[in-house]
Amino acid sequence: MAVHYVRAGWLVRLARGVYGRPNDTVALHPSLLLLQRRFKGLHVGGKSVLDWYGVRQYVSQQPVPHLYGWTAGRLPVWFTERFPAEYHRKRLFDEQPSALLHAGPFEKRDSAPQVSAPERALLELLSEVGVRQPLQEARELLESTYSLRADVLRELLQRCTSVKTVRLCLQLGREASLPWAAKLDPAALPTGSDRPWVSQSVDGLLVLKP
Repeated sequence: MAVHYVRAGWLVRLARGVYGRPNDTVALHPSLLLLQRRFKGLHVGGKSVLDWYGVRQYVSQQPVPHLYGWTAGRLPVWFTERFPAEYHRKRLFDEQPSALLHAGPFEKRDSAPQVSAPERALLELLSEVGVRQPLQEARELLESTYSLRADVLRELLQRCTSVKTVRLCLQLGREASLPWAAKLDPAALPTGSDRPWVSQSVDGLLVLKP
């Protein structure tokens, strides 16, 4: 029947098994729900979620959705033509894709896509520093996260698999004198060995002390 409807002009074929009405605008949230069926652990995270919750440097004219998942893959063309998104395969926490830590429907709405909680989004952002994320921008965004929940951050940091992310969160939080940073005990978190973590990036030499 779908083929008949396409030939009759009642539907437009976007991809195999994906159709839309000729005059309808493809919306982001329903499209994300569709992608969640294809990509294991898919959710919106990082800078995108911070922006959705009002943590931003400036109002972007065309914000880029940052999507995270467990499996390698490429976003379908029908989606990227309408939403210039970036997809990252990332396993930042000790968790299962069917039970992501502190991720759920945006604002707990029915039929909303999976998104990171602001605390998780911050750590996803910091994990990209030195790779795709400029350190200075991350620092400026972090300065606006004074309302984050220390208990949620603590749980996420305890199960974080990236020493760089843990150290960077603690270091930048202390530098900005954020309330949640004072409530985190580095000794109870996976900060790695007693040696500094050193990496060369586009921002220069990044040194993170334990």
